[in-house]
Amino acid sequence: MPQKRRELIQTISEMRKSSVICYIGGDRQNVSTRVAPDIIPVIYKHLEEMDNLEKIDLFLFTKGGDVHTPLRLVELIREYTEHFSVLVPYKAYSAGTLICLGATELVMTKMGELSPVDPNVVSMFNPTDKENAAAKLPINVEDVYSFFTLAREAAGIPDESMDDIFCTLVENVHPLAIGGVQRTYSLIRSIAKKLLLCHMDAGQESLIDEIISNLTEKMFSHSYMISRREAALSLKLPVSYCSPELEKVMWSLFTRYSHDLLLDVPFIPERAANMSGEFSVCSGIIETVKRTDGYFFEGVIQKLNESQNNICISNQGWEEIEEE
Repeated sequence: MPQKRRELIQTISEMRKSSVICYIGGDRQNVSTRVAPDIIPVIYKHLEEMDNLEKIDLFLFTKGGDVHTPLRLVELIREYTEHFSVLVPYKAYSAGTLICLGATELVMTKMGELSPVDPNVVSMFNPTDKENAAAKLPINVEDVYSFFTLAREAAGIPDESMDDIFCTLVENVHPLAIGGVQRTYSLIRSIAKKLLLCHMDAGQESLIDEIISNLTEKMFSHSYMISRREAALSLKLPVSYCSPELEKVMWSLFTRYSHDLLLDVPFIPERAANMSGEFSVCSGIIETVKRTDGYFFEGVIQKLNESQNNICISNQGWEEIEEE
């Protein structure tokens, strides 16, 4: 399987006159892979083994994850090149969109999508889920700000009465949870600005602030899907449209990953386990023409009774996949 993908990676590299590294954060149900700090040393190994580092393309598919990782990843790649582009065949959501902000060029297919970067905040101080006492309800950053906007603009509450509105919020949500929302809001804006400054001039401050505000405040839904047209015209990001030839190869590579990782098929441990109840499943891939690393979940099914099993994950993480 890696050989077929590597042939497509090589084709993209030749068409783009670049070195291509692929990061596929699989979104398969029950074994999804998120952007996280553990991708940094893996990608470092790939970069160290690459030959032509004059121009680097990151072929990216992810639904998001840790918001701290994109800045570290972009800074790492830019240690090797000033010509950094992100290729977006399909989804590059949330933390994936942050990665895109650090690129000099975004090459998007017709199916390419970005998303807002207004993450949910979860801490021990969040409200308890009434349907699950052990869980905490996430607080979306923009939901809190929209609450005050609703009070001020829709309900017509004057500024001098906003103190009472704030007190009402604090009565229902722990003050430290609200503080976490503000901290996350400031963090996201800071990270986004640093990423944009990787390739934009500090003198473009008004444009930088506009891009950040659009992605953090003005989409009104974390699930909003941003097409390449909107990314280019409304967000003013450095988007390039694929040529028909490049789009065909990029989509072929993505569909190969989707097929190999079974992204459209929910993972059911009972169907994947051997006779001993053990299973191993690859849910993400980092790959170049020289090397393939996979993110694996390994576990065992423990039978509790005739109708109930306990799924125990014994190990998970990145490991190199040797050629067969």
